[in-house]
Amino acid sequence: MTTHAGSIGKVAPVETVKAKQSLSARIAEKLSGGLVRAFLLVVGLFWLVPTIGLFISSLRAPEDMSAGGWWKVFAQPSQLTFDSYQKLLENSDITNSLVNTVLITVPATVLVVVIGSLAGYAFAWMEFPGRDWWFLAVVSLLVVPVQVALIPIAELFGNIGLFGTIFGVILFHVGFGLPFAVFLLRNFFAEIPRELLEAARLDGAGELRLFTRVVMPLGGPAIASLGIFQFLWVWNDMLVALVFTKSGTQPITVALQTQVRQFGNNIDVLAPGAFISMVIPLAVFFAFQRQFVSGVMAGAVK
Repeated sequence: MTTHAGSIGKVAPVETVKAKQSLSARIAEKLSGGLVRAFLLVVGLFWLVPTIGLFISSLRAPEDMSAGGWWKVFAQPSQLTFDSYQKLLENSDITNSLVNTVLITVPATVLVVVIGSLAGYAFAWMEFPGRDWWFLAVVSLLVVPVQVALIPIAELFGNIGLFGTIFGVILFHVGFGLPFAVFLLRNFFAEIPRELLEAARLDGAGELRLFTRVVMPLGGPAIASLGIFQFLWVWNDMLVALVFTKSGTQPITVALQTQVRQFGNNIDVLAPGAFISMVIPLAVFFAFQRQFVSGVMAGAVK
């Protein structure tokens, strides 16, 4: 059978059809460009302006601060001096308040992390009567505002001799920090594969060893996030400190607020004191930034 060349059908060209992108995909593609990154960089620099201004102000003499804004230092660099920090170190009220802040913040953070981790593991992987109801009760405490408990707990602390003490402030912060800690860590620990825990139990690991050797290392990002949250909240707290502390136990926030009342006489102490009070929690945040981001994003993507 003879086949004529003209009888062979021509194959139609196959056109590559580009899938139509959704509106959100097109917006995300446009926002990922270099122009947007430059814009975000500028926004970040503007966000740092108050911090830079406070730092420069802490290095200026009181008469220079009264004469003009902190930006004038770029035209007159000779204004920079560390005399204000030297005077700050000689102010016993500020130095003692810094020590009190550390004595309050560190134990309140450590206790919340340790107790919250143990309770979160128990609610996630241990069986006991009324477990879900107890967890529901803990979660319901998240909606209780701090202001509601100030007067009752102040009266209670006064009756048992804890009012005005550092230990009383620590107990208050631990009590109000635990509901969020248990809620956060329980949800994180519940995502650990059951097979991993069962394999450890088959190897003879008890609950305590299982918690310290398996759960704690895997829960590192969430625990770091909780520690940062609690540290920042306690360090920057002023309401609880105003109610439950006295002159010898007040933290840096209350000490600076007291110094503000005499603003005209000690402006050279306020600026360095405020900068030190701000830079320490910033340093803690940036030191654990990677763990913080991992903990916040935990569970967001399967």
